[in-house]
Amino acid sequence: MESKLIDWHPADIIAGLRKKGTSMAAESRRNGLSSSTLANALTRPWPKGELIIAKALGTEPWVIWPSRYHDPRTHEFYRQNAAYESA
Repeated sequence: MESKLIDWHPADIIAGLRKKGTSMAAESRRNGLSSSTLANALTRPWPKGELIIAKALGTEPWVIWPSRYHDPRTHEFYRQNAAYESA
């Protein structure tokens, strides 16, 4: 039986940021974005935003959103955001 890939709940992401002493709005501004822009990554794929959030949480984007980085045919993970890692 195939295990399900479950993304973190948006409330868990927000709570994780709060535990780190920051917020979605603060991370947005820190990265030169409008205060509400980063919230887009919670509801739709956006590699740049996912990377910003993951770095703030001290993890990787594919840990937070495994469904966005998983190939259902090969059951392997891939990295959509390699271009943003050097930024």
